[in-house]
Amino acid sequence: MPASTLNSAVNRKSPDFEKNTRRIIDLLTQIKNEEQKIRDGGGAKAIESQHKKGRLTARERIEKLIDPGSSLFELGLYAAFEMYEEWGGAPSAGTVTGLATVCGRKFMVIANDATVKAGAFFPMTAKKVIRAQNIAIENRIPVIYLVDSAGIFLPLQEDVFPDTDDFGRVFRNNAVMSAMGIPQLTAVMGMCVAGGAYLPVMTDHVLMTEGSGLFLAGPALVQAAIGQKTSAEDLGGAKMHAQISGTVDFREPDDDACLKRIRALVDKMGNTPTPIFSKTVSRDPLFPADEIYGIFSSDPAKQYDMREIIARVVDGSEFEEYRAEYGETVLCGYARIGGWAVGIVANQKKHVQTQARGSDQKRVEFGGVIYTEAAEKSARFILDCNQNKIPLIFLHDVNGFMVGKDAEWSGIIRAGAKMVNAVSNSVVPKISVICGGSFGAGHYAMCGKAYDPRFIFAWPTARYAVMSGDAAAGTLVEIKLKQLEREGKKVDEKLKKELYDSVRATYEHQTDPRYAAARLWVDAIIDPAHTRDALVTALEAAALNPEIREFKTGVLQT
Repeated sequence: MPASTLNSAVNRKSPDFEKNTRRIIDLLTQIKNEEQKIRDGGGAKAIESQHKKGRLTARERIEKLIDPGSSLFELGLYAAFEMYEEWGGAPSAGTVTGLATVCGRKFMVIANDATVKAGAFFPMTAKKVIRAQNIAIENRIPVIYLVDSAGIFLPLQEDVFPDTDDFGRVFRNNAVMSAMGIPQLTAVMGMCVAGGAYLPVMTDHVLMTEGSGLFLAGPALVQAAIGQKTSAEDLGGAKMHAQISGTVDFREPDDDACLKRIRALVDKMGNTPTPIFSKTVSRDPLFPADEIYGIFSSDPAKQYDMREIIARVVDGSEFEEYRAEYGETVLCGYARIGGWAVGIVANQKKHVQTQARGSDQKRVEFGGVIYTEAAEKSARFILDCNQNKIPLIFLHDVNGFMVGKDAEWSGIIRAGAKMVNAVSNSVVPKISVICGGSFGAGHYAMCGKAYDPRFIFAWPTARYAVMSGDAAAGTLVEIKLKQLEREGKKVDEKLKKELYDSVRATYEHQTDPRYAAARLWVDAIIDPAHTRDALVTALEAAALNPEIREFKTGVLQT
């Protein structure tokens, strides 16, 4: 049977296409400018100070570590964005994390940025490192740590120290990864103090540069605690740990030598496991990726065909659509991305005319809404992908599940529960891309953050909340007005408008993908035209884990 090649009816000269393109390019320009500022870390003076110590910055180290011609696929860049401003901010949470290729092998790289508060751990720093480790655990990705940190940021220690997603979890993860056989290498390239000193020693290889320090307590604290006077070098310098304590495996004169040594060690590592997922030769889509800018509309009142997006992401623009004439507000189908076989679950934003269930009456189903039939189809498709070991890709632009009498009579809650169950218990890799809205229970059913996607990406147009800004503002303002009325206060139209505008502005700010990325609800904000590249990178990482547990759903609503 011939493959199903998607056609395209895009008119690049249409006003809507041009308007959509301008909007996304404007958003991308703003985001790229912000990203560059974030990548500057603590700023020019802090970078100069790092250089005066004879040390490279975190990003300079990574650039020298990874294979020539390759680049870091950065994760968590926006972590802590617009947070900790009372402390001068913490760009990218003072650490750099991402996937990189070293000697032809994929690694998770975690590097402290000493230009940001001496690499100290803020609450979001710990969460970012733990997220990177969790990605490594789920996908069996080896890890390289480049340590240059003053330890916990003491003014916020209560939010960094004790909980399950705080500082101590980092070392627990070191031990768990070691037991799982996930390779870990650590280079101490600056300060590594207090509890943080356990991190390198719990990994497979420990390297240390001259002038660095590795100790549980620095000279000042040692003198205060036990009255002993000592220099930092005698207490925990590279020479002492190489010759006396025997803690480090390799003592290196500087950053350059240390990074070369890491590459030499990686070069001798054993082969990666053979992937269990189907992989063939990659083929480009038939249509240009940058056309996504003009196709996609973030206007809730506008429609677009999600098949046009899929045609610009999948190999050869080939998509074997599953139950194409049933439950049409969710598209399900099989494809390849970068040669990898995938199952795609995507919200369709076109309104569709269909026949009402149990009737000969026609009805219109609204795009971006999950109806009973769509939920049932999606649940069955997800089961099939698990049965056949096919990774799942979710493309979000969802308002939620359909509501109302007809929907309730059709069993929407039961069908939605079936879809959520299938997503929750899915054992194949799941990767989510939030293209537009991702609201309410629709976000959950489409594999939101709480449903363990291996990776979750967002376009600049993404919106992420219980409900849309207009709906939320209307609801919250009504509640506020009733409260004022109970207090005997009169409310005129001007005050109503001011309340609405204020509430809507706050809500819209919180639904922005940068707000989500700051809190690590998404791993990266990606250029829509680079969606295919991001998915290929994620699929390659997911394929490093050859183990899939038995698929079970428990009680499944029927």
